Amino acid sequence: MTIREYMKDHFLLLDGGMGTLLQTAGLKPGEYPERWNIEHPEEIVRIHRSYFDAGSNVVLTNTFGANPLKFDEAELKSIVTAAVANARRAAEESDAPQKKFIALDIGPCGKLLKPYGDLDFEDAVDAYAAIVKIGVSCGVDLIFIETMNDSYDTKAAVLAAKENMDGQDIPVFVSNAYGSDGKLMTGASPATMVAMLEGLRVDAVGANCSLGPKQLTGVMEEYLTYASVPVLIKPNAGLPRSEGGQTVYDVFPEEFSDDIGDLLKKGVRITGGCCGTTPDYIRAVAEKAEHLTPVPLTEKDITMVSSYTDAVVFGERPVLIGERINPTGKKRFKQALREDDIDYILGEGLHQQDAGVDILDVNVGLPEIDEPAMLVRVIRELQAVSDLPLQLDTTDTTAMEAGLRIYNGKPMINSVNGKQEVMDSVFPLAAKYGGLIVALTLDEGGIPDTSEERVAIAENILKNAAKYGIPKKDLIFDPLAMAISADTKAALATIRSVDEIRHRLGAHTSLGVSNVSFGLPERNLITATFFASTLERGLSAAIMNPYAREMMNTYFTFCALHDLDENCIRYIDYIASLPAVVETTVSQATPGSTASDDDAGSELHRAIVRGLKDKAGLLTKEFLAADRDPLSIVNDDVIPALDKVGQDFEAKKVFLPQLLMAAEAAKAAFEEIKTRMAADESTSGNGRNLRIVIATVHGDIHDIGKNIVKLLLENYGFDVCDLGKDVPEQDIVDATVRLHAGLVGLSALMTTTVPAMENTIKLLRKQAPWAKVAVGGAVMTQEYADSIAADKYAKDAMDTVRYAEELEAQTD
Repeated sequence: MTIREYMKDHFLLLDGGMGTLLQTAGLKPGEYPERWNIEHPEEIVRIHRSYFDAGSNVVLTNTFGANPLKFDEAELKSIVTAAVANARRAAEESDAPQKKFIALDIGPCGKLLKPYGDLDFEDAVDAYAAIVKIGVSCGVDLIFIETMNDSYDTKAAVLAAKENMDGQDIPVFVSNAYGSDGKLMTGASPATMVAMLEGLRVDAVGANCSLGPKQLTGVMEEYLTYASVPVLIKPNAGLPRSEGGQTVYDVFPEEFSDDIGDLLKKGVRITGGCCGTTPDYIRAVAEKAEHLTPVPLTEKDITMVSSYTDAVVFGERPVLIGERINPTGKKRFKQALREDDIDYILGEGLHQQDAGVDILDVNVGLPEIDEPAMLVRVIRELQAVSDLPLQLDTTDTTAMEAGLRIYNGKPMINSVNGKQEVMDSVFPLAAKYGGLIVALTLDEGGIPDTSEERVAIAENILKNAAKYGIPKKDLIFDPLAMAISADTKAALATIRSVDEIRHRLGAHTSLGVSNVSFGLPERNLITATFFASTLERGLSAAIMNPYAREMMNTYFTFCALHDLDENCIRYIDYIASLPAVVETTVSQATPGSTASDDDAGSELHRAIVRGLKDKAGLLTKEFLAADRDPLSIVNDDVIPALDKVGQDFEAKKVFLPQLLMAAEAAKAAFEEIKTRMAADESTSGNGRNLRIVIATVHGDIHDIGKNIVKLLLENYGFDVCDLGKDVPEQDIVDATVRLHAGLVGLSALMTTTVPAMENTIKLLRKQAPWAKVAVGGAVMTQEYADSIAADKYAKDAMDTVRYAEELEAQTD
């Protein structure tokens, strides 16, 4: 019986924590747990067997931190091979009667991917592929990707798993690590992850680590709302603290199993434990599950797309798709494509976001440019500065696949049609990468005149999509708006088609509404009225010009009249913003300016807030050429912009990607300023008197958080000594003494490396008593930080910056 077959009628019980049990068995601070597969296989087998004996159906191999960024090729192969053998031996030795499976455990690579970090997406895919290939060759039953705190890193791991199964169809489970705000480190919500991961066709989705079962209840409820595949939870045993050099947790087996039991009753199908849990926890959960019946899976008929942070759900209210990133009829945009003017393209995207669109259409097709390369670049650059989902608009399947592969989330795919050749080329791409496919109601016979014929094409497209496993909810039909100047009955056929497809076929519809008015005067009047007519018939989305007053008037009044705007708030806000909308329309020639709160300050201030790094560097160079004082640029433009983004980050108005891109833009400005200051002997120093040492502690190779802290501190002008990752305790102390650093920042992701953090703090107290210590990382809490005598628990990078500013103010 396979795992998929077993899950149809049973709860699937995973194992519990590995790290804390290894510490109890003698794992030393800084020692790699993965090497115990080879050096102490009997201990690993014992732990696995204890979980099988407690009732686990699945044990995860001791390979959480095994990857090519940490081990060379030969050692990685030895570790993974031994890990699978140990798990299999444990299954054979256990007398427990339940069905048993072996899962290849894959944890995060420990680096942030470009554009926010330094690891290329395809390099991440290759790193994960190396693990998958070894595990698959050893005969694992399941690939379990866990503790992922970034949607892009998650996608890289899933693609690696799917593409390296050696012809087998091995189930893939994905579990993400959420913070107390119910989002990933880079901002994704559970709905966002469901959209992307179901599109990638994983077998189960859910959450693990970070928090206890009670704290993850809201996350689970959101998963259960949106997911059609089984939902899993693998929480910690509550919150950690340190006692006598050991990590302990505040939720015990009985309470843990009660909380898990409540979630099983709500629909969770797969469960186990993460940090702090032991066989006793799994045994208690198994006893609870024995008396419960799994809630049947239901297909959630929810159509949605996503960016890296947010999901847009179709059917809740009409969705607006901005049409301006498209060369058709736009001379200035064509010029931007030919001249590689990315700033102009980004400006078009940001203007439309400010105007209120939900999705950005992206079409960069010109015969004289390399469309695949340009589409990839524009997607990456747009996703670096905007959190809106994108519609990838191309007829070039090479460009389409390149864009789908690197897209961070679940995009719209524009488009497919009823031609068999087109369906056979596009549907396989959508089946592999996921996406909401725009389906045009035309075929080999062209565009039909009647609504009946267009609906018939839609039905045929649905049948062909089903052959590729693509459900109706992942298709949105465009019944094609034709010019009434050429055929006065054209609009009626389209309106009727919208009605039939939405209400008889039960599928969503989208239109490029402006085509209807082609060739007529005052086109916006015709287009807006046509838009209203199609909305009344159930139009789900429109590709439109968000700067057209008539269109936006129609949209906001329709939503208010149809109870799609609670208390008419969006309508009221829209009316209040009308002068700004007019101003935005006029200012199209100045990309980067906006009609939002970001208008405060200079153009450089706005560029930094928006994360436009090239523009920030160019503007700084212009300021310096105009004899602006370098330090005044820092104090009057750069720091206020960083403060604005930092405050928005702390208020949860923006998330880590926006914070990082603003920091990169500030960095570009600083580089120009440093060059000028180096040439100007009369100006020196950065005005800061606090030196800072940062490091990821011994035994831990995850440096995402540390690198983010470094970037922000440096952009605020602090002198930072970054010792890197896996740094021995004494090396951190020596650097602190040598530099007489006033602040030491320590990072740890895994519970097994927290003792190294505690030991470092003890050494610092003896040898560098003047230094303050700030700690952070996925496993840290305020209580944990207090228990290891840290001076500051930094919940995120901005918290570290604020603490550094406080310390500096105390020494002034």
